[in-house]
Amino acid sequence: MTQIALNLTLYSHPKNIAEVEPYVSQVVKKYEINQELYGNMLITLTEAVSNAIIHGNSAKVEKKVIVSTDCSPKKILFTVQDEGTGFDPDSLPDPTSPENILTPGGRGVFLMRQLSDAVTFGDNGRLVTIEFSLQ
Repeated sequence: MTQIALNLTLYSHPKNIAEVEPYVSQVVKKYEINQELYGNMLITLTEAVSNAIIHGNSAKVEKKVIVSTDCSPKKILFTVQDEGTGFDPDSLPDPTSPENILTPGGRGVFLMRQLSDAVTFGDNGRLVTIEFSLQ
């Protein structure tokens, strides 16, 4: 089986976060992904796109977020890239530490890491790659 790619380009308006759900549904159908992964993929990708639109691109409508999907028999990779200034993912506070438990927000990257098999950042934080094992 050869790799197949599927892409989505969004302008950075918060309403476009809603486009993630039909995209994930299309990915699951096209690549015949086990439905058990759907929820984790949806939450993880929604968090990544939301972060890219709101934090990365500061919800500036003229800036784009590009979502790409590559699927092979063993894994599926989602990449989300924004046009922002970037950030240091290692500088994010731990949302599970006692001083942050009641803090609103700040749990997106934590959720992404908990619900997927791997999350890596590149391009100074402007690119996130999310991996799910298919085996």
